[in-house]
Amino acid sequence: MEVKGAVIDTLQATREDHDSVAELTRDLVRVPSRGGIDPYEPVLECMAAWLGGHGLACRRLAGAGGATMTLTCEVHGGRPGPRYVLDACLDTAPFGDEAAWTYPPASGEIVDGWLHGRGSSDSKAGAAIFAHVAARLRDMAGGLGGSVVLLFDIDEHTGGFGGAKAYFGDTGGARAVAGVMIGYPGLDHVVTGGRGVLRARVHVHGIAGHSGSSRIGAGAIAKAAHLIRELYEMPLPGPADPQFPLSAKLTVTAVSGGEGYSMVPDLCTFNVDIRLTPALDDPAALAALRSAAADTDTAWPGTPPTEVEVTMRWPPYALPDGSPLADALLKAAAQAGLTPPRRSRGRPASETTSPGWASRLPQASASNTTACTAQTSAYA
Repeated sequence: MEVKGAVIDTLQATREDHDSVAELTRDLVRVPSRGGIDPYEPVLECMAAWLGGHGLACRRLAGAGGATMTLTCEVHGGRPGPRYVLDACLDTAPFGDEAAWTYPPASGEIVDGWLHGRGSSDSKAGAAIFAHVAARLRDMAGGLGGSVVLLFDIDEHTGGFGGAKAYFGDTGGARAVAGVMIGYPGLDHVVTGGRGVLRARVHVHGIAGHSGSSRIGAGAIAKAAHLIRELYEMPLPGPADPQFPLSAKLTVTAVSGGEGYSMVPDLCTFNVDIRLTPALDDPAALAALRSAAADTDTAWPGTPPTEVEVTMRWPPYALPDGSPLADALLKAAAQAGLTPPRRSRGRPASETTSPGWASRLPQASASNTTACTAQTSAYA
């Protein structure tokens, strides 16, 4: 009966906190924090001010360059126990074409139950929810065992993961982490697995020339376009087994090369993001990428070879049946009358995310949760 009562109180707390969660999310959305574009200090200060105002002392951790890369806040229970991390990033993707937005990307407008703005789903709403969870836990910490860490990181959308590195590279902060939960808005799923990633910059070399020349040159942009087409036509394996029902995926996400109109460039660089699965691991993906590059070099004789520069690699994962972290989340959801299924995915997405970059505000301010056991080795 005590457990049941605690669950009912928890659900009531989510309803009581709903408006406050929405307001904090709006405050965060109204602070532009595009990865690699905007300064990060304003959004970090916005969250730090909220935490401080609710009696939660936070700690700033610096990255390799000395700038603050993450905020952490730890709530300690009254007796020993495991340490769990609640993680949500405070930086966002770029705005893209601002004219295509229904409301300005930093507006934080709420219309018909939808909160509009970049970061409203990924993942400032998750950060706001976790901040309120910590505030609630602080008030009942004496009866709990272990501790919960808030980890609000930046540099996630650049692919640099400087915030996560700052925490997990800090032996004092990341010592004995039992598990990590990543939050996004919604009640739909408990995510217990996800695709890994191999990211690379591909430097395609051609022969420089002039656009007005009568000789057709082997320019780097044309050669890169050939290789990009080859990559998109390259077959990738489907799901390896029912326990990991995701296919591998390859996406070219950025292209740069050339300057002006008259110069045919001898270098074009593009970024490739390959989502890994048990059926396509890191070595296999890299071998396929290099093979396609070599085939393109052969098709463009007389040009320098293409270079593949790996910038990040991270393996796929899936928590096994019986995982304490996943089972605890699912059990707690069931006690609250919720039935979110386990699932794996390549990136957090849910029915709470709309094409208009808005997040529907759930009546109970609960969070879609991605669960993983802590892996504290450095991001490669």
